[in-house]
Amino acid sequence: MSVTRSAVTGVGSYLPEQIVTNDDLARIVDTSDEWIIERTGIRQRHRARDDQPTSDLAVEAAKKALENAGRTAADVDLIIVATTTPDMTFPATASIVQRKLGVPVCIAFDMQAVCSGFVYALSVADGFVARGAAKCALVIGAEEMTRLMDWTDRTTCVLFGDGAGAVVLEPKAGQGTPADTGLLGFALRCDGNKTDLLYVDGGPATTGSVGHLRMAGNQVFRHAVVNIAEAVTAAVANAGVQIADVDWFVPHQANQRIIKGVGDRLGLDEDKVISTVAQHANTSAASIPLALDAAIRDGRIKRGDLVLLEAMGGGLTWGACAIRL
Repeated sequence: MSVTRSAVTGVGSYLPEQIVTNDDLARIVDTSDEWIIERTGIRQRHRARDDQPTSDLAVEAAKKALENAGRTAADVDLIIVATTTPDMTFPATASIVQRKLGVPVCIAFDMQAVCSGFVYALSVADGFVARGAAKCALVIGAEEMTRLMDWTDRTTCVLFGDGAGAVVLEPKAGQGTPADTGLLGFALRCDGNKTDLLYVDGGPATTGSVGHLRMAGNQVFRHAVVNIAEAVTAAVANAGVQIADVDWFVPHQANQRIIKGVGDRLGLDEDKVISTVAQHANTSAASIPLALDAAIRDGRIKRGDLVLLEAMGGGLTWGACAIRL
């Protein structure tokens, strides 16, 4: 049976120039390099300039993804930006990215599912591309999480950083089997009863301010390991493959302990797990495409590989997808 899949034809990423080390943070909050590494695996994070909004990061990642795909801005007919740190309340950051890239009139909007945003955005883009409503989609995860930090709270401010990653999705004919190139299966979840575990204490309709990120870390950790493993299992089943078939696991880069916990629960070989959390910390919706791009550029992930993506964020939202590159 012939089917149309959404194939990843290009990948790109961008990190701001400024690097903030654990030692840098130890100068402003009661923490240490050893404490942060032991509990999170994070060694550094990147921070955007004051005059560098989220859209700027998204544009740089998008340019690299388009170049990697052999496409130009003129080819793009769909832009989805997954972000929880938009330039403005409105318009959508995707609209600003469209203008800055010089993309002609197209479909453009933002996706807000916090750290799960990129996985959610991929599933939405698949609905356009695989059904013929878009032929060249930019799916971007872009965040400036340092804008949401309370720099007196050592339990959260050490965890997050800024960055962006992007993929180009284009239609590709397949036979409807797991051997096809493209997005094979998804599993998306949300439990709004747990919003108090990870949230920002501000917003235009409540406080009229941006607010700061708040998190019940131990509870988030427990939910992450169990819930992510369930979503990954469901996504794999929907794709018609098995965990043993997976070549690479690209998780949300939140915390090395969570990455290891999920991998162990799934029975994945550590050599198949991509971890970049030490270099850029938790960049929320940007972390999966950042890690994916890094692993493609260094030659680990290759065309034809079966890749699992997963994330969990505020909401609580979580999800996973299986892609053959």
